[in-house]
Formats: sequence, structure tokens, C-alpha cells
Amino acid sequence: MKKLSLRTRVLTGAVAVAALGAGTFGAMSANASTPAAAPAAAVKADAANDNLQQTTHLTVAAATKAARATLDAAKKENQRVSVAVVDRNGNTVVTLRGDGAGPQSYDAAQKKAFTAVSWNAPTSELAKRLANAPTLKDIPGTLFLAGGAPVAAKGAPIAGIGVAGAPSGDLDEKFAQAGVASLAR
Repeated sequence: MKKLSLRTRVLTGAVAVAALGAGTFGAMSANASTPAAAPAAAVKADAANDNLQQTTHLTVAAATKAARATLDAAKKENQRVSVAVVDRNGNTVVTLRGDGAGPQSYDAAQKKAFTAVSWNAPTSELAKRLANAPTLKDIPGTLFLAGGAPVAAKGAPIAGIGVAGAPSGDLDEKFAQAGVASLAR
């Protein structure tokens, strides 16, 4: 590698210092400028003028309680499963992979929970609907296999519990229903 002359090194250093100084000056100038305009007056948002909708969501504690109850039900029958609890929007609140559960069970449990809450129906029932609407299975993030159960409040879905890993979907769904039942206690 060729050694740079003193003049080249000094010039390179000066350019670097100038660039750094310009950036600092620009940042200080931007911060010292006039403050941004005050936000527009807030729009009144209340239930009386239909601008808000109240929804019900499980707390993390309730979702964890349901997930634990689900794993406990599976453990009583010597089944190694994973369980996922999702909120009304399909966002995962809690996922537990039981001891010895297969690696595929984690993702499958989440998809079953998402599917159950999306249609507010057990996934075993939804799987039966595929005969009349086979393209349902093409919806991203869904899994139309037994093992998902919706959680409802006042007739509306608020969460979904999905279980995967047992040798049959019927067992998975039985354990998911145990999680739903634990929320009533």
C-alpha cells in the first residue's frame, strides 16, 4: 500500500473535520429553528359521536392462565403439545411450547388460534367448511385443522387458543377447550 504524503493526510483530516462540523451545525440549526406548529385541535372522540369503539381483550395474566390450563390438561393425558393464545386481532399474547413438543407444533398452535378467533368458531368446524369453500385454506396465517378454540365475551370473539402436537386434532381441540373453560373460573 502506498504511503500518503503529509499534505494528503492533512487535507483528508481537514475534510473529515469540516464534514463533522457541518453535520453538527446542521443538527444544531435544525434543533434551534422555530418550534413545529402546534398540533391541530384534537377531534372529540367519544362513544356518543361514534368515533370510538370499545373492545374487550384478555389480559396477559388471563392468557397465561388459559395457556397453563391447556398444558396441564395435555400433561394429564401424557401429551406433548404447544399452545398459543392470540388476541382479537390475531396477535400472539402467549405461546408455550410444552416439554417434548415437536418443533412444528409451535407455529401450528399459533395458526390454529388465529383461525379460531378470525371466524369465532372451533377449527374442527371450520375444517368441515373446506368442502364447500376450499380456497379458505389459502388465507395467509390460517390452519384449518382441529385444535383451535375461540374465546368469546358478549357473543364476540376476543381471543383464540390453539393447540398442536397431540396425535389427533380432536385431542388438541379438547385441550384448547380446557384453556377456554379455565377463563370461566
